[in-house]
Amino acid sequence: MRLSEAQVEAVRRVVRQVAGEEATATLFGSRLDDAARGGDVDLLVGVPYVVDNPALLIARLSARLSAALGGRSVDVVLTAPNLARWAIHDVAQREGQRL
Repeated sequence: MRLSEAQVEAVRRVVRQVAGEEATATLFGSRLDDAARGGDVDLLVGVPYVVDNPALLIARLSARLSAALGGRSVDVVLTAPNLARWAIHDVAQREGQRL
């Protein structure tokens, strides 16, 4: 995994602050490949509650996470009980690493 322990802690902290204490974060994509270089941070954020405005929550998470990670680009995929599941959700859960 190409995130430092400090970056992992920053992700956990921001996800809890923005999405709630019960929110989870799973890293997936190129940041899991230790041989790769560069790339954005892909995160699956899961919440146990209904999200009325998912675009707003995703935007807040992305902005706060990017700031916490020194301006690095962060892509957030959100999962919640009322949101549709897509193939990307399955890939992230199957191949990702929970932070």
